[in-house]
Amino acid sequence: MAFGIRSSYGLFVKPITDELGWGREVLAFSLAIQNLMWGLGQPFAGMIADRYGAGRVLVFSALLYAGGVILGAVGYSPIASHLGPGFFVGLGLSGTTFGVVLAVIGRSVSEDKRSLALGIATASASLGQFLIIPLGSTLLQSFGWNDALLMLGFMVMAIIPAAFFLRGVSTVKGGSSEVTQNMSMSEALKEASSHSGYWLLIAGFFVCGFHLAFITVHFPSYAIDKGMAPEIGAWTLALVGLANIFGSYAAGALGGTYRKKYLLSAIYVARSVAILAFILLPPSTESFLIFGFVMGLLWLSTVPLTSGLVAQIFGPRYMGTLFGIVFFSHQVGSFIGVWLGGYLYDTTKSYDLVWWISIFLGILAALVHWPISDGSLRRSTRTA
Repeated sequence: MAFGIRSSYGLFVKPITDELGWGREVLAFSLAIQNLMWGLGQPFAGMIADRYGAGRVLVFSALLYAGGVILGAVGYSPIASHLGPGFFVGLGLSGTTFGVVLAVIGRSVSEDKRSLALGIATASASLGQFLIIPLGSTLLQSFGWNDALLMLGFMVMAIIPAAFFLRGVSTVKGGSSEVTQNMSMSEALKEASSHSGYWLLIAGFFVCGFHLAFITVHFPSYAIDKGMAPEIGAWTLALVGLANIFGSYAAGALGGTYRKKYLLSAIYVARSVAILAFILLPPSTESFLIFGFVMGLLWLSTVPLTSGLVAQIFGPRYMGTLFGIVFFSHQVGSFIGVWLGGYLYDTTKSYDLVWWISIFLGILAALVHWPISDGSLRRSTRTA
């Protein structure tokens, strides 16, 4: 629910900007703020959840999320847009998505099943994207953007009853070492900050955020600019969600057998190749839908592998905090991808330059993941 509703915002860029007479940079900047606040709030949401439990964080964050979506529906000024879909939705996302949820799962399953479990959880985000983006498009066409956003805002509230099922969830026996359990949060942060692989993960996840946010927000408008019917952009993003159900699950399964850092390098290279082929081919309905399916296989498949590496190297005890910091980098990339897409479109009347930047960054991300030292510090501590 959290990821699907957030992913539908790209559908609203053109109708809102056309009706209110804004340039695309205005709403793009609001969604860039959303991504930045999502990232800024993620480490703190993870810390609170690690210490006091994820259920409380989910409830409070869902209320912020719903309020932000509704404010964006009833506000007709750039300030309301920056506060609602930007600030409040971003903070709400920080406590309802990956950092908090994956940390619960990472602590609740044994190490040999963790990668697969993280893949299944990530696939659920894609299922939300696949189901809710077409629903958002239908609501938009049937009721207009104001009422469609109001309905989506109230849908966010479904997260609250789901949070109550987290009561009683705890770390499995043998799920983390005694050393990790006795380690303080400050000690865990100091350990991670001295590990070169942690910084390389932070750098690589920046690129993932840039790719995902730019495509999610600007792709529907790009499709219309290329002469496609409005529903083509929506169905392409829905296909991304559908394909990533399989991509995330497969990444989680493969991460339990093969080294995660090499799988991440392969994913980023494949993204660059897919983008290059897409922008060089003549635009058509078929090319758009094929691109959506291929990118979907690579979309969130980085999440179970990146979060799995954090848990593998540092243990699951403070996974919410440590992955939250890595995810902040992802959201800085998202901020830049969303804002830069709007800025360069307004200045050049084209998204071409952003596509080429995306290709370059994909190759760069593949290179930085390759040398990561992925040995478990927890295992080596126990042996010593």
